[in-house]
Amino acid sequence: MKKNISAIIIAKDEERMLPDCLKSLGWVDEIVVINNGSIDKTAEIAKKYGAKVIDLPRLDEPNFSQSRNRGLKEANCRWLFYIDADERVDDKLRDEILDVINDPKFSAYAIPRRNFIFGREFKHTGQRPDYVKRLFQKNALSQWMGKLHEEPQFEGGLGHLKASFLHIKHENLSEMVEKTNSWSELEAELMFKANHPPMNVWRFMTAMSREFYLRMFRQMAFLDGPEGIIYAVYQVFSRFTSYAKLWEMQLKYEKSSNI
Repeated sequence: MKKNISAIIIAKDEERMLPDCLKSLGWVDEIVVINNGSIDKTAEIAKKYGAKVIDLPRLDEPNFSQSRNRGLKEANCRWLFYIDADERVDDKLRDEILDVINDPKFSAYAIPRRNFIFGREFKHTGQRPDYVKRLFQKNALSQWMGKLHEEPQFEGGLGHLKASFLHIKHENLSEMVEKTNSWSELEAELMFKANHPPMNVWRFMTAMSREFYLRMFRQMAFLDGPEGIIYAVYQVFSRFTSYAKLWEMQLKYEKSSNI
């Protein structure tokens, strides 16, 4: 009898978040943890919960497609369910997933997320419904593409579930700053390789203005309270950091070209 569903988790130093994620997956047939060079107890915790652990070398820059593609290769079930260590599955989502894989109308499904930031659920600021493509028939999924904002390549239609992930997105500002420093480097590199126009005063001003208008007015961050305002302003800073690092790369390239 073929197994029905494999859960695939991409993890790097997730000893704090991983246990609750694994506890919410007791209903799947197989758990595969792609361990990206963790130096904490991530692998040990995963094995304790009966997961199959695949160890990959630790990289300075994330490559999420590479990790997700390794999960595709290692999983053995007919359906693949990708979940991050900071996400949890409640009973409603579990039941809906089991229903759709028993009587599928599509080969892939996007799942909405309820995002919790600073310990509060955000319902505005661009955080709802936040659909992510995570459930696939294995024979329909060919690969993931993109180093940072990875996208799945699959055959067939895409359905949308009603039940949501619980996503513990950010718990404090220190955690956000750490992620921004890491991800902004890669975002700047991608823009640089795409030949982004040279950064100047006008481009900095317009980019920051657009981000502020998007978060504060179109996405109505203030409706999520002080936490929403803090998050919105922080996203402006995060965007600025990516463009500042792009400017740095462009300046370095210009100087090397003039030597």
